[in-house]
Amino acid sequence: MRTPPAARPPNELPPALAEPTRNVSALWVAGISLANLGMWMAFFGPLQVLLPEQIGRVSPADKETVLAWVTGIGAAMAMIATPLAGALSDRTTGPLGRRRPWVLAGALLGGAGLIVLGTQESVTGILLGWSFVQTALSCLNATLLAAVPDHVPRSQRGAVSGWIGIPQSAGVVAAVVLVTVVVTEISPGYTLIGVLTIACALPFTLLSPDPPLPPEARPPWRDFARSLWVSPRRHPDFAWAFLTRFLIGTGNAMFVLYLLYFLRDAVGYEELFPGSSATDGLLTLILVYTAAVVATTVLAGVVSDRISRRRGMVAFAGVVMGLPAFGLALYPTWTAAVICAVVLGVGFGVFLSVDNALVTEVLPTAEGRAKDLGIVNIASSGPQVIAPALAGPIVVHLGGYPVLYTACGLISLLGAVVVWKIKGVR
Repeated sequence: MRTPPAARPPNELPPALAEPTRNVSALWVAGISLANLGMWMAFFGPLQVLLPEQIGRVSPADKETVLAWVTGIGAAMAMIATPLAGALSDRTTGPLGRRRPWVLAGALLGGAGLIVLGTQESVTGILLGWSFVQTALSCLNATLLAAVPDHVPRSQRGAVSGWIGIPQSAGVVAAVVLVTVVVTEISPGYTLIGVLTIACALPFTLLSPDPPLPPEARPPWRDFARSLWVSPRRHPDFAWAFLTRFLIGTGNAMFVLYLLYFLRDAVGYEELFPGSSATDGLLTLILVYTAAVVATTVLAGVVSDRISRRRGMVAFAGVVMGLPAFGLALYPTWTAAVICAVVLGVGFGVFLSVDNALVTEVLPTAEGRAKDLGIVNIASSGPQVIAPALAGPIVVHLGGYPVLYTACGLISLLGAVVVWKIKGVR
């Protein structure tokens, strides 16, 4: 007869909810980084190349407006789905743990959705397909975000966030290379990205430990709807961290949204380099930008762990990210674009690791980590909604690319100011 497990002291949290104290292994970091790589390829392959090219074929006369609608509505779906999926995973009990079932489901559905999206030949089909993909990937994103505070102690979060941040930039490069060099047609490009999304998530899903949540520790379902709201008055640091990410993310999203069209129409890349396409120039900029991100993100995370100062480094990142926007507004040239890609990469590399670590230190409760990080993720996906709504009219009616990039710079600088309102983190 099995001996029942010893009861925990009344005030002791179960392992699934306890604050982690042991550093995670390099293998764990590699697994979650690979899963993130697949997810970011699924996001950025379509956003950077496949969707603009697909929409350009389906609706060439008003491609800017259609792209804005498709990406904006897709991002709105992600805004809703990410905290919802996070809240559901916070309440998931079973032998596989809280996160792994949702990681697997998000990867499978997202990969399948990409394959179907590649077959669409109408604006409606593209809109519905991308919205489904965004919703599915939100399940994957919400649970991968929560894995960091679930398993990583605070003293290691800057470094781990840096390693996890590398795939966010490397995913852009990998996706663009795959769909412009390895596979050059739209439908096979979507299929390749979809298959890789699933393959990259499987090792983390199958091998990562995930302590199950005891049923008695699950938050009550009657409080589910109310739990989706976090009061800014009760948790002001959480609210200011949200706003900081939202502002800097909006500036960055506006910067990259029309970059392909900017190279083609404002820089005149194809006239400067006969025989080359604007997508070749975009790939070059992404490679330069990614090299700068990779060179800074882990280092910045380690430094922030060592000095235990997150706010100043996030503010620095916001200022640095604003500079290239002003540069392109003044100098819409290929040389300026390459220089700005380096500067933007340095700033985003610092922001990526340090802001992720900062956010995990202002979460309201241990019971709602995935849901709260899902809410914060609205500050990442929300700019994908706001950016088209702001950038589209600016480019078409309000002064074009100089005004667009000036606005990007000002918004990023505002985010650098707001981060100082956070009081509970140094």
